[in-house]
Amino acid sequence: MIYIGTSGFSYDDWVGPYYPANLDKKEWLSFYAREFNTTELNFTYYRLPNPWTLARMADKVPPGFRFAVKAYRGMTHEREEDKPEEFVQFVDALRPLIEQDKFGCVLIQFPWSFKATDQNRDYLKQVRERLGDLPAVVEFRNVGWVRDDTFDLLRRLNLGFCCVDQPRLKGLLPPIAEATAGVGYVRFHGRNAAKWWRHEEAWERYDYRYSQEELAEWVPKIRHLDSVAETVYVYANNHFRGQAVDTARQLRALLE
Repeated sequence: MIYIGTSGFSYDDWVGPYYPANLDKKEWLSFYAREFNTTELNFTYYRLPNPWTLARMADKVPPGFRFAVKAYRGMTHEREEDKPEEFVQFVDALRPLIEQDKFGCVLIQFPWSFKATDQNRDYLKQVRERLGDLPAVVEFRNVGWVRDDTFDLLRRLNLGFCCVDQPRLKGLLPPIAEATAGVGYVRFHGRNAAKWWRHEEAWERYDYRYSQEELAEWVPKIRHLDSVAETVYVYANNHFRGQAVDTARQLRALLE
């Protein structure tokens, strides 16, 4: 089963390019779910979610819809202090999605500074312990993780590997397709090399429009993931002014 959607849906600059100007913001998710069967929740990176909020969101989408939930930044980026209670709160908040069968997996995105060290490998083990048996995938930003022993570790921990399409820059992950758990996962960040490291606003990094030829490169890779994983999630993260919607639509058409 392949789910295709975008990395987030609540962007003000999508009004016009995607959302009708007269559509109430409270209706954006329902509108989005008429076309796509999955989305990533990115707000959970900035603040710990609560069950009430996720229950409300689950009520706005039809049966069969799946949410991928990004891990809170205290679990991935701001780890100066060990706070196991943040994992407890995060996992508890997912309960309504799980009960309604609308939970896909947790996306554990680490920064480029999270390098392939023994200490960080131990942290991956700790993350798995604290998430219990929840489906989860890991997105590395540092190319040092792309090695066989990383994939072996992820398989032992039953953690998926997040495949990415992004600028072909030194130090970043190449466009490989690897499945290390029952969940296959792909994110399309765009190929805006000029703005990847040097930008004033975060959205500039993801300001990119894919061509059909560029996306076609991934068709055999996604089909491979689908052949070895139980479920595959594919997300377009080039979200500036709704470009992700076009990317997701093209991918869906290519795969069909």
